[in-house]
Amino acid sequence: MTKVAAIQMVSTPVVTENIETARRLIDEAAGKGADLVLLPEYWPSIGHSDAERLQHAEVYGNGPIQDFMAETARKNGIWLIGGTLSLVSREPGKVKNSCLVYNDKGENAARYDKIHLFGFSTARESYDESLAICGGDEVVTFDAPFGKVGLSVCYDLRFPELYRAFGECALIVVPAAFTYTTGKVHWEILLRARAIENQAYVLAAAQGGRHRTGRRTWGHTMLIDPWGEIKAVLPEEEGVIVGELDFDRLASVREKLPALKHRKL
Repeated sequence: MTKVAAIQMVSTPVVTENIETARRLIDEAAGKGADLVLLPEYWPSIGHSDAERLQHAEVYGNGPIQDFMAETARKNGIWLIGGTLSLVSREPGKVKNSCLVYNDKGENAARYDKIHLFGFSTARESYDESLAICGGDEVVTFDAPFGKVGLSVCYDLRFPELYRAFGECALIVVPAAFTYTTGKVHWEILLRARAIENQAYVLAAAQGGRHRTGRRTWGHTMLIDPWGEIKAVLPEEEGVIVGELDFDRLASVREKLPALKHRKL
């Protein structure tokens, strides 16, 4: 078995504060025996405006946020999936919302740029990520010591074709900052559906609580097994969940209900 952990945060606009919170929670996860740790989307900063994303954006391969993730992965001897951070893009005024993976030596092992950009509008709240973010265009998986891992971010969860494009994975990760409004009705249902239809473990790390900016995120960081059962969950506020990937369980689900082999399209 392999132990994995997901970290829930209530990130502030201040990068240094969030780095210290992430450091403490990653150390806690590693202390509980986690081999792989997942941070949430936007963990380095949730600010007041899109301009702050540009201000905090780093060049790929260089910057204090990336240095922190590399150093922390190496120090703890873990695989660290860095939720997302803002990376400089070629399009003026916009960034990439990127998920970086570091191996247990602190080496960058994969990069995924969020493909699907969130847009939502009601009388009381509205979001349009495309105003400040360039969407990615590449499906990304990587090989961890225990098997293949598929990378997705937040709004990607609503597009099952992305997860089919991964092929057979042992684990799918979903760092997120789901709004409270959409999260309370769709988050758990969509996560469990992705686990069931892909017969894979799903590890989701969320932002979860009332942020300093006034924004409220849904939280409910969780680990779900290939049968769709929730193995661990943290409803709100910062913290860590830890759970095991049982590969006998994974093989048994796929053997008893070989849906992946029955695919026609």
